[in-house]
Amino acid sequence: MNRFAFLAVLVSSFFGIAVHGSAQDSFDEYQDVAKKIIEAGSKQNDAYKKLIELCDDIGHRISGSESLNQAVEWAKVTMKKDGQENVRSETVMVGKWVRGNESCKLLHPKAKSMAMLGLGGSVATPPEGITAEVVVVSNKEEFDKLDAAKVKGKIVLFNGAMPPYSETEGSGYGTAVQYRASGAKWASEKGALAALVRSATAYSLNSPHTGALRYGTAEVRIPAAAITIEDAEMLARFQARGITPKVKLMMEAKDVGEVPSANVLAEIVGREKPEEIVVIGGHLDSWDVGQGAQDDGAGCVAAMEALNILRKLNLRPRRTIRVVLWTDEERGGAGANHYAATHQNEIHVAGIESDSGGFTPKGLSLEMQDREAESRALERLKKMMPLLAPLGRMNAETGGSGADVGKLKPLGTACMGLEVDGRLYFNTHHTHADTVDKVDPKQLGDCAIMLAVSSYLLADMPEKIGK
Repeated sequence: MNRFAFLAVLVSSFFGIAVHGSAQDSFDEYQDVAKKIIEAGSKQNDAYKKLIELCDDIGHRISGSESLNQAVEWAKVTMKKDGQENVRSETVMVGKWVRGNESCKLLHPKAKSMAMLGLGGSVATPPEGITAEVVVVSNKEEFDKLDAAKVKGKIVLFNGAMPPYSETEGSGYGTAVQYRASGAKWASEKGALAALVRSATAYSLNSPHTGALRYGTAEVRIPAAAITIEDAEMLARFQARGITPKVKLMMEAKDVGEVPSANVLAEIVGREKPEEIVVIGGHLDSWDVGQGAQDDGAGCVAAMEALNILRKLNLRPRRTIRVVLWTDEERGGAGANHYAATHQNEIHVAGIESDSGGFTPKGLSLEMQDREAESRALERLKKMMPLLAPLGRMNAETGGSGADVGKLKPLGTACMGLEVDGRLYFNTHHTHADTVDKVDPKQLGDCAIMLAVSSYLLADMPEKIGK
């Protein structure tokens, strides 16, 4: 540290003012502690062990299920064993949807059972099922051009393809997910009996992908299910050849009302400003298929282990670091809404959500309500990134943060998402194949280290980020 920088820091400390451009902004004084955290997390990291316990011992955890209740208790017990402070659960009422038995069979021009998964929140078919001809459309524009008479009394298949992963454009998920979210509403408005959607993935081994739908203002709610890329393309080829496919869809899905669930919290209480909080976390719920390993068991255990790494090193930053494991992210976000409402009077300096899988970390994506504050915060984050170089090249950029932590944005919080190498994420997303074996222990451990270093720096820097 040069003489001017030393005097600047000394003056700012004495008078309680910020001196931008000081050595603090370069994070020079945190090089040793960042190295210490990375080395410790690389030698001893229980993130994968925690993931095995969560996924193998409990399994998938849909909102309102007994398995999600078990996961809440497991998380509390585990973090208490780790020695974390203020471990607790906060009750949240969530909607409970039950899939029931379901099937989809091609009847014409040949008999074939098709792999399918009902979309979360869908209504059921009549007990005898729905048997109808299928109208295939490739996109929303094509559907909008269809006369309602060609849709009424039929089943609409939205065969909207998801683009392959691109280094510049990302996953293309946003392009495909619109059909899953809104296809049933669109189809019902033209008199369709049911909707099928091509699974939101660019890669398939005959694997259907579930997810939530939104009926919104639809006057009539119709059943909706996802089918595989392979079957969607087959139905499209039949139609292109002048053959009208016919299927029988059966679904027992039902909503059973609201039931109690919970967010889970744990902390390292700050040594100087315990009332100022940095949140890290993921969502504890999952869909009712697979084990919810990448989505989002990985994010939960990475946050839990990040706190554990800091605890073992006896590192207590200026501010409080709080792990939050949100409930109900997949079905409606009740956990995030409840947390934001009940903790709105607390000072949330920053929050990092991990909900993109336990892959190799690549950096942080930032969003804030105040654009000027966001710009200042981004510059600080960029100066933090070199401290994480042992994990690989890290970037900081503006963008989205996460469905849960993003609810804190109106509070002035610097909301961030943990960015990872997500090329493989949507291959198993919301499928039976989202299991522990798809998670690499080293990559998951690095996510925990990334969260440990980042949260510690955000919680310990003299100034609040973005201020």
